[in-house]
Amino acid sequence: MSQPRSRAIFGCAGTELSAGERDFFREVRPWGFILFGRNIGEPAQIRRLVSALRETVDDAAAPVLIDQEGGRVARLAPPQWKLRPPALRFAELHAVAPEEAREAAYLNARLMAHDLIDLGINVDCLPVLDVPVEGAHDIIGDRAYGRDPSVIIDLGRAVIEGMMEGGVAPVMKHIPGHGRAGADSHLELPRVSASADELSASDFVTFRSLNHCPMAMTAHVVYAAIDAQRPATTSPKLIRDVIRGEIGFDGLLMSDDLSMQALTGSLDHRAKASLFAGCDVVLHCNGNLAEMREIATELKPLEDIHLKRAQAALAHLSKAEEFDIQAAEDRVAALLGRLS
Repeated sequence: MSQPRSRAIFGCAGTELSAGERDFFREVRPWGFILFGRNIGEPAQIRRLVSALRETVDDAAAPVLIDQEGGRVARLAPPQWKLRPPALRFAELHAVAPEEAREAAYLNARLMAHDLIDLGINVDCLPVLDVPVEGAHDIIGDRAYGRDPSVIIDLGRAVIEGMMEGGVAPVMKHIPGHGRAGADSHLELPRVSASADELSASDFVTFRSLNHCPMAMTAHVVYAAIDAQRPATTSPKLIRDVIRGEIGFDGLLMSDDLSMQALTGSLDHRAKASLFAGCDVVLHCNGNLAEMREIATELKPLEDIHLKRAQAALAHLSKAEEFDIQAAEDRVAALLGRLS
């Protein structure tokens, strides 16, 4: 019986694995990996890197993640890859033609899935289901599908379907909602003071309505009405009562990046707190091997309910059906062209 995987997703430093990274991944056997701009060269190089990452854990289908949203969050960028529109464009179309907006969002997701599958990448950290409010920090901004929860649900559902039918597992973020945050959690810890009723009626409803999404990423945000001390990522109460309870999400729950400055304490403490709170896996993105080694001291084997969720999250992944790429590109351009 093979050695179990560990409850982590790690990045790497460059466009190919160093000997140290290769040895570390072979020893720790993370569940998955994540790519960033620093890892992206030309298509053949990405395929080699993806293959090398998977070889370290002896799993040709190991999850390889990327943040490919479109707009300002796109690790695959021109000139090699087409720049996809930000989420807000689909919300703008939805305001005048809801059915066409759903079609455009679906087709755009299928196109992004095609870009990813071509490189061997099988997980996309999309859709963003946060509900921005007036006065919030613009870290979400046009990454959201507008400000109306019903529109976000409508378009988010289309994106999830497009991704999954394209053979890529989607990750909804940032559960249970980053839209009210007054700060960028990459830089500091946001605190949200809205009441539990307000949060339930707006912020949580998008995730509750799309709780069938196979994976979700936590928000490094404090919701004072629920847990005044801990952000969602490290709050047992919020994960148990809100994410697993009220929202009803039973898929694989990953932390947002442990190296973000919203979290405090050492990296091993952050990993331990996130896993104790109820995250199935922790995410570390910057490719710093010393930091990953520190996190590894607190990692647990991926087993029991966490393994079941991980297996279920990838169970749907199969070869995408035939898809007319050029026809889809033309159709998305025509639909969004209504806004110009």
